[in-house]
Amino acid sequence: MTQLLLNLRPEQAPSLDNFVVGANAELVGRLRGLADPGAFEVLYLWGPSGSGKSHLLAATTALAQPRRPVLALGGEEASDDMRIAPGGLLVVDDVQLLAEAAQVALFRVFNAVRLVGISLILAGTRPPRDLDLREDLRTRIGQALVYEVKLLSDDEKSAALRRHALERGLQVDEGLVRYLLRRGRRDLPSLMAVMENLDRASLEQRRPATLPLLKEVMELQFDDDNEPHPL
Repeated sequence: MTQLLLNLRPEQAPSLDNFVVGANAELVGRLRGLADPGAFEVLYLWGPSGSGKSHLLAATTALAQPRRPVLALGGEEASDDMRIAPGGLLVVDDVQLLAEAAQVALFRVFNAVRLVGISLILAGTRPPRDLDLREDLRTRIGQALVYEVKLLSDDEKSAALRRHALERGLQVDEGLVRYLLRRGRRDLPSLMAVMENLDRASLEQRRPATLPLLKEVMELQFDDDNEPHPL
């Protein structure tokens, strides 16, 4: 197990097709529409870490880039220079991390949305009313189309994990998936990372994907993360 690469993430690039939709069908449909250069809307997505916001933003960015100018920024890296071409799409993740100058710049972009014909997709961890931002910007975000990214149910996570395993040619039984859901982290990217590690360990050790092997993988992941897993 010493050669096992920990904290792997799914190999596929984020796309709207490989996002596990769950109760977010309307949101995903709206994001598909924003790849069209003729679409001009402002969307705000919110939800906790691991809910899939960053996946959705990266997927929409990739879908839109061949069709319209796109500027994608993280809240920490954003500055007072947010230049987006007419007809373009501005994507900003983690708006709660915007510095004061970046907040002013984003407010100016809001004012130019209709004037120059651009779209905005913003994401944060809280609903607009709870964002610790300038009041004028917070109010503008609250006037956008606001979507809470709905977390998957355990049944939806189980189905996604089994499908992901099958796509990799990994045979797992339902009891193994239930154990992972009980003892692993709650967000789907972390759960899929464990499944990736299980597949790697199964191949390296030429062992079937059994519960004992899963426990070994999760123990190593526990040691590597230095964080407890919820029981």
